[in-house]
Amino acid sequence: MACTSDQSKTSRITEDFNFNWQFHYGDTKKEQIGSLSDENWENVRLPHDWSIAQEFTQEKTAGATGFLPGGIGWYRKKFNMPVTSANKLTWIQFDGVYSNSEVWINGHYLGKHPYGYTPFAYELTKYLKYDQPNLISVKVDRSAYIDCRWYPGSGIYRNVKLVTKSKTHIPQWGVFVSTPKVTKEKAVVAINSTITNQTSETQRIVIKSTVYHDGIKIKNVQDTIKIEPNSSRDKIQETNIETPYLWDIENPNMYQLVSEIMIDNIVVDSFETPFGIRSFSFDKDKGFFLNGKQTLIKGVCIHHDGGLVGSAVPRGVWKRRLQNLKEAGCNAIRTAHNPPSAEFLDLCDQMGFLVQDEAFDEWDNPKDKSHNYNQIEASPLTTGYTEHFSKWSSQDIKSMVLRDRNHPSVIMWSIGNEIEWTYPRYGESTGYWGKNKVGDVNYYWDEPPLSIDQVKDNFNKGKKGKHILATTAKRLSKSVKAIDTTRPITANLTMPTVSNFSGYADALDIVGLSYRQSVYDYVHRNYPEKVFLGTENWAKYHEWKHVLDKEYIAGIFLWTGIDYMGESREWPIRGSNSGLLDFAGFKKPAFHMFKSLWSDDPHIFITTQLVDKSPYVWQESKKTLIEKTPNWAARQKWGWHEVNEHWNYKKGEDIVVEVYTNQPEVTLFLNDTSLGTKKLKDQNDHILKWLVPYRQGKLTAKSKVTKIESSITTAQELARVAIKVDKENLKANGYDVAHIQIQLEDKNGVPIKNNEKEVIFHIEGDAKLLGIDNGGREVLEKHQSNRVTTSKGKALLIIQSNLNEAMINIKATCDTIDSKVLQVQIQDLQKE
Repeated sequence: MACTSDQSKTSRITEDFNFNWQFHYGDTKKEQIGSLSDENWENVRLPHDWSIAQEFTQEKTAGATGFLPGGIGWYRKKFNMPVTSANKLTWIQFDGVYSNSEVWINGHYLGKHPYGYTPFAYELTKYLKYDQPNLISVKVDRSAYIDCRWYPGSGIYRNVKLVTKSKTHIPQWGVFVSTPKVTKEKAVVAINSTITNQTSETQRIVIKSTVYHDGIKIKNVQDTIKIEPNSSRDKIQETNIETPYLWDIENPNMYQLVSEIMIDNIVVDSFETPFGIRSFSFDKDKGFFLNGKQTLIKGVCIHHDGGLVGSAVPRGVWKRRLQNLKEAGCNAIRTAHNPPSAEFLDLCDQMGFLVQDEAFDEWDNPKDKSHNYNQIEASPLTTGYTEHFSKWSSQDIKSMVLRDRNHPSVIMWSIGNEIEWTYPRYGESTGYWGKNKVGDVNYYWDEPPLSIDQVKDNFNKGKKGKHILATTAKRLSKSVKAIDTTRPITANLTMPTVSNFSGYADALDIVGLSYRQSVYDYVHRNYPEKVFLGTENWAKYHEWKHVLDKEYIAGIFLWTGIDYMGESREWPIRGSNSGLLDFAGFKKPAFHMFKSLWSDDPHIFITTQLVDKSPYVWQESKKTLIEKTPNWAARQKWGWHEVNEHWNYKKGEDIVVEVYTNQPEVTLFLNDTSLGTKKLKDQNDHILKWLVPYRQGKLTAKSKVTKIESSITTAQELARVAIKVDKENLKANGYDVAHIQIQLEDKNGVPIKNNEKEVIFHIEGDAKLLGIDNGGREVLEKHQSNRVTTSKGKALLIIQSNLNEAMINIKATCDTIDSKVLQVQIQDLQKE
């Protein structure tokens, strides 16, 4: 943090407002909120997701939103205000409440905010008391529990702040820092500040903007301006930074801007804005450039839940997940399908991820959450944001852009995801779809069955409907550009053949293609002036090969980076397993495939499967494995095919061994006997394959080039519960988390990944249990528990610090076997 004057430290007070809330599940009259006895309320600290705390059930739930209940919840908090704040302004700022929130202060109604993913604020000043406690109350209504794609969570699931500032001040999101000119030698930093004067007098103020890097002052600029009573004024300032530390994906250098408002040499308001210095551009033929360097976008889509913590995701949980994705070579995130938390973007800034910041999954018309892909009339249970869209969408997308525009990680604004489904004329005009169903496999793999002229003719003859997609797209695009013109606008298009001429794509700077590798050449040939990008793609090698082969495609965003809650089509499945990481953040086989494609670090990973369960069959004439279905590998879609990570089978069973690697050739050994060498250049799916009759022992894959190897060994009976933790020291701040992972092992330390058992965690000490998980999708055990059935012999426990110093002792028990005792120290912040 940059250092500012003593006066500025008290000019603005930003209070962490997450602590000492009470929660009541169920509806009640607002008049009773202050009088209900404490026994009707649960003490909670924010962020808080009430859905994830409940049992998985089919009663009043749906697979689309993860088989967890919605409902109505109330929050309240009593707090005192110092008399010194009486002549200032006080605001409460919510980063996200899902959904349909209503807020009262001391019985006075402040307003409603329908959308669950955008930030909002209310001024409290005129209703506050300075001689007795204040009561703030929040109602959250998620009665429509099938309201979103996909799991949204319920409640005040993001951070809340209370801000007290002078009547002459910088308003919320009132500073915009951009870098219009950037070279290695010099960068121009443009600072656009809004100053508000809520007094009855004209104010002559000095605005001083100081740039810091690692706490060292680099530059400052100041100007004097006048502001009329009860009005606001913008001031643009520029400064040059010599030999700047550029922000990029390898070196995410950050600067801090401290803005100070002074009247008569007294600092009346100060505000800090982190920012980065970088330039980027998209070229229709050459792809993406970051700081002048051509860069492939190695992206993943991520939903906003964090597995066992639901939508109330601690910073440390996101950090672990993002670190794992970084290890795979991932450098970009698409926030599918809604704006993320401010904390998430802070991490992307600090860790070097490019971000496509997405606003909406639905526009004027609702989507059918059951995958019928046709426009529906929303029922009371499926009523989502669409009923508020026409009134609120411009304001909500502006809130997203205003909050997020200073993040150097954000390089694109996405106004929508696969919107075409819900508008008449689009699907039927292309020749892809029947009236109410997805078309055949050609929809995904071949060029359009109809010519452009035929599609245009069908489109023009079709029924327009109440809303025009292109009109809405242009309105949203205009709302974004009114605030930020430094970044391009995109959307994830599922029907590019019609969207490119219907006016929809004209509202975009970059045309995002959803599962459309088959039309890359088609759209580039027919619309050569437009920039195209893969914005939703299968996590398969064939998707990445198209990027390598076609320079005009800058990259892709895989569906998905991490398994997510919701989009379940059957009970008892809690979510989608299409990720590189599972629900617990453990690495999956797809992770290792993409690490071999995206990372330069030498890598080898082994999987196995019974030949009868594999996609291959042995061809005796060629002494090789071939696909059971022709072109199977080139046509794979969601999820990875079924493979195992163990070497435990019956003697003589034929096993397909798959090796994922970036090494040019690999030799496979079974108990030190060579089973032959395979070369990547001979594989059309980037997977090395052997057929091996099973024998107990050790299977090893070795590279001749880098001398690295990977092995799996036949596991014996359970003898050990191995336990480890990612952080042995936590801060006593109520936020810091530790991930405790167990793995069942035999007496030799070999992981047991083929025999699942229940594990019980024992926790002693003053820490909060956030929950348990095994990473699998089919086990619906309650997360907020201390016992779980393993998946691949693994399980995860997450604990969070409270506000006290403590020593936490943790062990795990399986059958009669105890793990060693782990110790996690929680340290008082004041003693650091």
